[in-house]
Amino acid sequence: MSTDPERSGPSGLMALPWLAHLIGRRTIFLAGLAAFAVWPLVFNPYLAYAANLALIYILLAVGLNFIIGFAGQLVFANGALMGIGAYCTGLLMYDGGWPFWLALPAGAILATVIGLLVALPALRLQGLYLALGTVAFTQFALWVFIHWEAVTYGNAGFVLPPVSFEAIGLGKDMGLYYLTLLLVVVFVAMAYRISRSRVGRAFIAVRESEVAAEALAIDLTVYKTVAYGVSALYAGLAGGLFTALLGVVVPESFNLFQIVLQFSMVIIGGLGSIAGAIIGAIALISLQELLRGFQEVQEIAFGALLLLTLLFFPGGIAAALKRWVPGWSETHHQDGGRRP
Repeated sequence: MSTDPERSGPSGLMALPWLAHLIGRRTIFLAGLAAFAVWPLVFNPYLAYAANLALIYILLAVGLNFIIGFAGQLVFANGALMGIGAYCTGLLMYDGGWPFWLALPAGAILATVIGLLVALPALRLQGLYLALGTVAFTQFALWVFIHWEAVTYGNAGFVLPPVSFEAIGLGKDMGLYYLTLLLVVVFVAMAYRISRSRVGRAFIAVRESEVAAEALAIDLTVYKTVAYGVSALYAGLAGGLFTALLGVVVPESFNLFQIVLQFSMVIIGGLGSIAGAIIGAIALISLQELLRGFQEVQEIAFGALLLLTLLFFPGGIAAALKRWVPGWSETHHQDGGRRP
């Protein structure tokens, strides 16, 4: 038996196309979707809550991957945009009396608009300066959440009115879970469509070389702004679902730890890989829940995992899938900084 990893990996199994078809990417996605669909019917409410949280972070990781993994912009504003979506959704329900069904899209739209406004000055920055600028925006947003007490209720936050799913015959927890699952399916499918469209190819061109992209008549301002907007839409929608899941809005939910958590999901999953972002989100939320009784070591564990990935496995989980799962390929995955 050969010990050559290339022969024992996908290329070695190419002689078995039926096996590649059986356990390829589509089969694994369908199996994962089926598992999420039956999860709350099989497991206890706490595990259903954890699965709902993982679904919300799938939205966040897939959206963040657009701006970092596909467009190559080192942006750390997702935590703030998530908070803006959460606060807008919550305040429209708490102060405005809006139903959740209207407040949720309104929060996502406001986060998208603010994400586009952030893009305007950020377009003049690159690399480390862009990272520092977006971290400063996240800190400013957190300061507003804490100190604009007349609107945000300060550090104490506020409790969300109950979200009702009686119209479709479901309780709050079950209804929110399946609404989140439906939105994840729709927005992940949309992410795949964008990644394979002219817009997605333009993102990749910008990531690989802005000079070469301009030579191909790709408008850097337009496509970078679109990447900011798409990422902000996912973050705002996830923020609204997040606040409905917790039932309370407090500023500490959107501090710098959100940057570490979401960035780790994308890096560990694999830059430029939608599947990697999904798996990274599930893995990191599972680890967070396993360490819930040891919150003081959560940041250390995430930081260590992120460092180990960068040092020893820069392609992330997506690189392992491409290497070892027959039939698995993602054209735009950035394999450890090497061009696809």
